[in-house]
Amino acid sequence: MSYQSNPILDKLPKHLKQYIKPQNYEEYTAIDQAVWRYVMRKNVDYLSKVAHDSYVDGLKKTGISIDHIPNMYGMNRILKEIGWAAVAVDGFIPPSAFMEFQAYNVLVIAGDIRQLEHIEYTPAPDIIHEGAGHAPIIANPEYAEYLRRFGEIGSKALSNSKDHELYEAVRHLSIIKEAPGTPEETIEEAEKKIEELQNNMGEPSEIALIRNLHWWTVEYGLIGTLDHPRIYGAGLLSSIGESAWCMTDKVKKVPYSIEAAHTSFDITKPQPQLFVTPDFAYLSQVLEEFANTMALRKGGLDGVKKAISSRELCTVELSTGLQISGSFTQVIEHQSLPVYIQTTGATALAYREKELVGHSTKNHPDGFGSPIGKLKGINLAIEDMSPRDLKAYNIYEGERKILEFEGGIKVEGEIITGTRNLRGEIILITFKDCTVTHGDTVLFEPSYGLYHMAVGDKIVSAFNGPADLSSFDLITHKVTSTTIKPVISPERKKLQQLYQQIREFREGTNTTISRNKVFKELKENYPQDWLLSVELYELARNNRDEEFASEIFDHLQEVKQEHPDLGHLIDDGISLVDAVKVTS
Repeated sequence: MSYQSNPILDKLPKHLKQYIKPQNYEEYTAIDQAVWRYVMRKNVDYLSKVAHDSYVDGLKKTGISIDHIPNMYGMNRILKEIGWAAVAVDGFIPPSAFMEFQAYNVLVIAGDIRQLEHIEYTPAPDIIHEGAGHAPIIANPEYAEYLRRFGEIGSKALSNSKDHELYEAVRHLSIIKEAPGTPEETIEEAEKKIEELQNNMGEPSEIALIRNLHWWTVEYGLIGTLDHPRIYGAGLLSSIGESAWCMTDKVKKVPYSIEAAHTSFDITKPQPQLFVTPDFAYLSQVLEEFANTMALRKGGLDGVKKAISSRELCTVELSTGLQISGSFTQVIEHQSLPVYIQTTGATALAYREKELVGHSTKNHPDGFGSPIGKLKGINLAIEDMSPRDLKAYNIYEGERKILEFEGGIKVEGEIITGTRNLRGEIILITFKDCTVTHGDTVLFEPSYGLYHMAVGDKIVSAFNGPADLSSFDLITHKVTSTTIKPVISPERKKLQQLYQQIREFREGTNTTISRNKVFKELKENYPQDWLLSVELYELARNNRDEEFASEIFDHLQEVKQEHPDLGHLIDDGISLVDAVKVTS
């Protein structure tokens, strides 16, 4: 095992554990630690004024340090007190897996951290976004339950092939944008591809709609009133640029509603409008309202068609509770109702999320097909027939029977046995020497072997994934692209050493370092670097070396003149230092 487990992580199914990777804490450089510290100091200072009260309280409860990148397995010792855990993953993972982790009360954290050049915002998942954005808010019980429930429902949402294409495109952009030295035209090309995909998605799938809800709440949500909103979305909490921008009148504030599911977003740009929920409980109310529109709860013909469009492993549940899991490829309809469904390839049957004995993928390696609905001319559905009714209609072991269903499906063969659910209802009828037809089309013939006919008057649910997780081998994760680790030049390594020296001085592990020598080398060899100068300025002010502080301040003003785009970052860093000195 490549990570340290705990009781919450022990409960994860194997197919989720395949995404977990070691955090590799020792790979964080002193520059990475300085980036974390700057963002956190800036965030805590500003967000204490504009974030939901749960944020600052949550930082304390989850043990997230301002001065050090969190070791998430250290975090886990504290997170378990609120019933959660954290794991490291390699950047973006598939949306359904991400949400399923949430359903198990596990926070997914990308182990990488943004580059200094992208200190304000990155489209890539990173530990600032996940650790400093998501983790503190889950200390609020109402919000934590929303997040868990969201994962539970979201992981059942049905997707389509374009969703997967968009996921791969977004993942690719996040990787190349954080990779040092990526040509600007390559980034522009990747952004253009995402824009083209987003503009040509067609009818949005359930996963696309619920991803919108996730974006406008978990990532970019505001809470309170339209006039006095507060921040709780992790994307805003982890972006020192957008957290200030979103509080201005330039960003439209809209009351949160189910309309957010139909409001798309652009991951590459600041959001022009945000939704405001009155409280966390209302988030759950809207989530349940959305769930009522999903095939998970509606089933029917539309549900089967969504399962077919997804081209993924899905489950269809019948009114008897019988669950058919596989890749759905065909539905025959009659008067807007499904009368026959068909899977292709490995299929398993289950009842109440537990595989039926004798109906694993080994028993149904080439697919499964069955009629749905009532028998022609008989008002009583098979599932509602008592043993006496079944015998009266000759639906009985040893009888050769022709069953004609509404919609033109005909099943002819010798009945061998029936399988019942816990309520005593018949859910499967097994035939030998069986032929199934729809008009002139043969759907099943005796040479295929035994025919297992599902019993169900209606399709009550259709959802992503198998009914019983153990029915299928889900260890199939193959990342098509992985986060790019930069090749560190000798010059960059030397800069990292300078950062490390100042870090050790500040933390008292090596106080023999000459800060003046470090500053001299910084000016001579790294005139564009500003963050280490801000840290040196902090140390000079703390040690009351005002002459040295003034020299560093003047240098930072020169950096601002040479690089105006860094001006606000430098000013904010100086302000943080000066504010502490004023109050101390």
